[in-house]
Amino acid sequence: MIYIVDDDTFFSKMIEKSLNRHFSIKSFEKAEDAISALSDEKPSILLLDIELPGMNGINAIKEIKEISPDTVIMMLTGNKDINLIVSAIKNGASDYMVKPIDANTLVAKINKELKHIKIKSELCQMQELFLKEKIPYIIGESEQISEVMAVVKKVTESKDTSVLISGEIGTGKEFIARIIHNRSPNSNGPFVPINCAAIQESMFESELFGYVKGVFSGAFSSGKIGLAERAENGTLFLDEISELPLSSQAKLLRFLETKEYYQVGGTKKCQAHIRIISASNKNLEKLIENKAFREDLYYRLAVVKIRVPALNNRRDDILPIARHFLSEFNDKFSKKDKCFSAQAEHALESFHWKGNIIELRNCVERGVLISSGNEIQTQDLGIHNKDQKRDMNGVENGLPEISSNGIDCNEILHTIEMHYLKSALKLSNGNETKAAKFLKMSRDKFRYRRAKLGIP
Repeated sequence: MIYIVDDDTFFSKMIEKSLNRHFSIKSFEKAEDAISALSDEKPSILLLDIELPGMNGINAIKEIKEISPDTVIMMLTGNKDINLIVSAIKNGASDYMVKPIDANTLVAKINKELKHIKIKSELCQMQELFLKEKIPYIIGESEQISEVMAVVKKVTESKDTSVLISGEIGTGKEFIARIIHNRSPNSNGPFVPINCAAIQESMFESELFGYVKGVFSGAFSSGKIGLAERAENGTLFLDEISELPLSSQAKLLRFLETKEYYQVGGTKKCQAHIRIISASNKNLEKLIENKAFREDLYYRLAVVKIRVPALNNRRDDILPIARHFLSEFNDKFSKKDKCFSAQAEHALESFHWKGNIIELRNCVERGVLISSGNEIQTQDLGIHNKDQKRDMNGVENGLPEISSNGIDCNEILHTIEMHYLKSALKLSNGNETKAAKFLKMSRDKFRYRRAKLGIP
């Protein structure tokens, strides 16, 4: 679909007639009408006159890009003022043509832009495939990870909405941040990570904003570019945000409020066109209660909150992720298609993963290297049942303790039943009659419980 926005109806009809043989066309006399239509459909290309009644073309570009960032805008103008053309390009227009316009030249330019759009779409599809194949954190079909990726998909529609990612160590918070960046409108910009725990309190401001030359002893003679500037038109990832001292939090808050900053020792105000993504493995709300984290900063960071589930809470995804790592290390170490034994797969599924996906990856790497045959056994993985126990009045560590907030017993029973039904199916190679015998129940009861739990 192509939109033409021009108050010269004779010109619009002439262009429409020239393009109708090749494309679907809609014409508008006012920018406001075209912008309203964007809520129903997003054209691939929009031909926009600069001089319009009401909102002019220059101002319309910003609103069009806000609603439909992927629409290519080509400016039409009878005014050869170079300043107007430069302003249009700076605001987001891709090209311009000066009236009178040759129809064949216009068709050629549109075809060129459509070719670029197609290439970009194909690249996005390839990127999606790469992320799915190469990043194991999003492998799996569990409800938990599906909910995370649904939020991620929504967030990527914006280029600068702040995101806070929380989760245990090893759950893949930085990978989620990279996915958001790679799928966002600012994906062509840089992804700049910073570990807040690794920066001295006195150096935070100069690291984030940079400094001018000669501002303090030991500074680079040419000054230093800050991380905010390095991330321009991209994403700044603040890892371990909970470790930021209160004095540094105040400086970060001011920056988030205005997206403006000064280099240390500088007098020139700078603007940052970036997205801020932060991550924490600690409960920031509890830190706020303990006066260790600023509440106003928290709300600036957490416009959108994403909680990455622990591996123990998405057990259906353990084996798909483990098999991904298995394939990776088979290739890396030139092994001949090693596989997990049934017992090893059972051990992987039932193990309590304190280190989450990082621990799982290390475990599979060890198994590929240590195992002597084609099958990787439980002992090759370095995980043992004795590591799963602790003093809980004789209860195994596979079950959680009762906290002061209580515990959902139904959820625990559901998890236990799900585990044993799946284990029985594996041991019986999918034979329901044999699986039922393992669990000392009738085949009909087994089939009923299997259907009730939704086990495929």
